[in-house]
Amino acid sequence: MADFPFAYLVGVDGGGTSCRARICDLFGNILGEAKTGSANILLGSEIAMASIQQAIALAAQQAQLTTADYPNMAVGLALAGAEQQQAWHAFMQQPHPYGAITLNTDAYGACLGAWAGKDGAILISGTGSCGILLLDGQQHVVGGREFPISDQGSGAIMGLRLIQQVLLSVDGIVPSTELAQHVLTHFNNDIDTIVSWSKTARPCDYGQFSPAIFTFATQNDSLAVSLLQQTAADIEMWMQALILRGASSICLMGGIGERIQAWLTPPMQQRIAIPQGDAMDGAIVMARGNHNLFVR
Repeated sequence: MADFPFAYLVGVDGGGTSCRARICDLFGNILGEAKTGSANILLGSEIAMASIQQAIALAAQQAQLTTADYPNMAVGLALAGAEQQQAWHAFMQQPHPYGAITLNTDAYGACLGAWAGKDGAILISGTGSCGILLLDGQQHVVGGREFPISDQGSGAIMGLRLIQQVLLSVDGIVPSTELAQHVLTHFNNDIDTIVSWSKTARPCDYGQFSPAIFTFATQNDSLAVSLLQQTAADIEMWMQALILRGASSICLMGGIGERIQAWLTPPMQQRIAIPQGDAMDGAIVMARGNHNLFVR
């Protein structure tokens, strides 16, 4: 560590819903941690950078550090949307006060964290979804092409399907359920409100209904059960794709991934491994070296 030019390691996990930052010393001791809003760079590099800087500032405050310490920080950024090359370059052109930054996807950071920097596979299923296998120096990615064209097995896609089914129930095409009524009540039973909301709704706005889906499924609500079965099938699709690429065990991560396991078939449940760390742990690993997804 003597030749490492910075005094602090900062790991940032930025997804569609939230941005978490963790500051450590060079021995891995956690000095501060904080959480702010979305840091998906596809929503805008300036917006993402603002969330990141706010999270780091709050974590620095906890660590009793000031802006004078920022040049001594090496920052590893595990961010949603970083797989899109144009967005990656746009973000990396943003000014920042830190000593160094390295940028890769949130899935890459989560995989590094889950397997303590070693080879392994993860399927991250939260607001969005993405599978990644790190094997023999190669990065194999499945999915993760963002909502609404990808992200199967995510909270956002599950929420989108829920809204679609609710509207079908209003038209009398499918039966209404308590979950459907719950959603209609959320929108004051006004279909025009749902339509207007959908024009600007972000992945996290659709994903907000995920907890209700899990809750109503425990009450055997047919719509909730159907949605979770479909989400489980999507997750198994991604898991199978990773297995075909060489994965033996897979860590399921993210708010949906952690809750969906009971809905998977027994053979896939046997493939599940327990993560050793999270995306911020992976981002801390990234901060120690050059883990950039693309060349600047």
